[in-house]
Amino acid sequence: MRLQGALYPWRFRIVLALLALMVGAIAWRIVDLQVLDQAFLKGQGDARSVRHIPIPAHRGLITDRHGEPLAVSTPVTTLWGNPREMQDAQARWDELARALGQDAGVLTKRLQEQAGREFIYLVRGLTPEQGQRVLDLKVPGVYAQEEFRRFYPAGEVAAHVVGFTDIDDRGREGMELAYEDWLAGVPGKRQVLKDRRGRLIKDVQVVQNAKAGKALALSIDLRLQYLAHSELRKVVQAHGAKAASLVMVDVHTGEVLAMANQPTYNPNNRRNLQPAAMRNRALIDVFEPGSTVKPFSIAAALGTGKYQPESVINTLPGWMRIGRYTIRDVSRGGMLDLTGILMKSSNVGISKIALDIGAEPVYAVMQQAGFGQSTGLGFPGERVGNLPNHRKWRDAETASLAYGYGLSVTAVQLAHAYAVLGNEGTNVPLSLLRLDQPQVGVQVIDRDISNKVLKMLQAVVEEEGGGGSRARVPGYHVGGKSGTAKKVSGTGGYTQDAYRAFFAGVAPVSNPRIAVVVVVDEPSEGGYYGGLVAAPVFGKVAARALRLMNITPDNLPPAAEIQTAEAAKGKGGRI
Repeated sequence: MRLQGALYPWRFRIVLALLALMVGAIAWRIVDLQVLDQAFLKGQGDARSVRHIPIPAHRGLITDRHGEPLAVSTPVTTLWGNPREMQDAQARWDELARALGQDAGVLTKRLQEQAGREFIYLVRGLTPEQGQRVLDLKVPGVYAQEEFRRFYPAGEVAAHVVGFTDIDDRGREGMELAYEDWLAGVPGKRQVLKDRRGRLIKDVQVVQNAKAGKALALSIDLRLQYLAHSELRKVVQAHGAKAASLVMVDVHTGEVLAMANQPTYNPNNRRNLQPAAMRNRALIDVFEPGSTVKPFSIAAALGTGKYQPESVINTLPGWMRIGRYTIRDVSRGGMLDLTGILMKSSNVGISKIALDIGAEPVYAVMQQAGFGQSTGLGFPGERVGNLPNHRKWRDAETASLAYGYGLSVTAVQLAHAYAVLGNEGTNVPLSLLRLDQPQVGVQVIDRDISNKVLKMLQAVVEEEGGGGSRARVPGYHVGGKSGTAKKVSGTGGYTQDAYRAFFAGVAPVSNPRIAVVVVVDEPSEGGYYGGLVAAPVFGKVAARALRLMNITPDNLPPAAEIQTAEAAKGKGGRI
């Protein structure tokens, strides 16, 4: 028999040719990959073994104006696991749970449910020592990575200003959020070799260095912040108040030296955090400022030229009717000059002045002082308040605006307005950042008028019969105005038994350096008037602040009195 291939020799040759072509193609591909196109095989090998591990970058330091740290980043260890690998070491899960401080049953259930995954967080934010103790157990599938955690040395004292970051080190409140782009660092990259189980074989190189965040110096003086925090806590406890706020501003630079609130919270431990405690009330809560705006109504009256400090207003019989509204004074009143109107806090007197000059001058002065305007601080959630501007002012609206109703402000806006008075009528923008160069202000109230109003405010505090006597500061002339306002109810009217107590002032009057505003929300024990509740807080805070700032006293007794006192003390006499 003849072979099939001999009968069809062309088929055999075709098969041989095809085989030859295939061998040639394979040989060419081998040469191409090994000699000409080496990057492909290298890339495939790297894809299976080369990894890029992020290098964490710490956030920028936040300090007070003197360099005291308010927020720092500390290195922490985060432990993560590969549940697929960990399934082979189930006998050691109980040991691992004890080392992590977790419930063994909960950890076991979690690892079983996530058995198909290759990454889960076991615990985050351990100290390096704690993390190393867990790694020393050498439980298969347990790994570590370096991170940074934010720590706040001042704790609850500066919490509302500084804010805090979340578990991923991103700003979530306060200045941490407002300056997230400035504070956040840029992570780097490190190239390493790992085996198929994800174990590190070799640390190859740093591909990109981590770039730390930039530092941020706040205008806050931590010494004054502690002082404000302490006094607010005392007044809330003493008067059973719902909340309280204090703002202190440098009248010349516009820097916010202190901003404290009660209640507050500890940003280092937020497990039982109440949302109400997180609110920076000084910037977010708006309220009707009551009698604390009367000095600006007086400034408007002086600005028209129709009134002088010695101008007399008849406030008898202590009440007046405007349409269906009745305006009343706390005291019966009488014939009062402008200083007397502020000292007695006469609603009738200030209303008669406002009705005489019209609402427009009062509105203009309040607007120029910053009411109803953005402070420009850029703080998250800050409220602007409301300064109404009616096309046609009714008498009741004019009168209520003059004595502090019908408008809404924040504590920061009120402090800013008093800083304008203290700065001879110059409006300087506020700042929560430390300033190296003074800001340029705008003259909004005549210097002479501003100084006259300050002298009136000094009389409110220092003369008998003034409502601010509890705000006196030994050794210094200070000026200020108390206020008490009913709170708005949920139905749109006013509550009968819920008040806010205020005191706003500047010190020292001879050369004002600070403006301070105190707001106490719903005092329920021992009175609720601003002169009784808020004024003592102003006096205590201003007294210590002026001494801490080394401001020269302007109200010392004459030298003869000092010598007499020293002589009496030397003889054992009592002073």
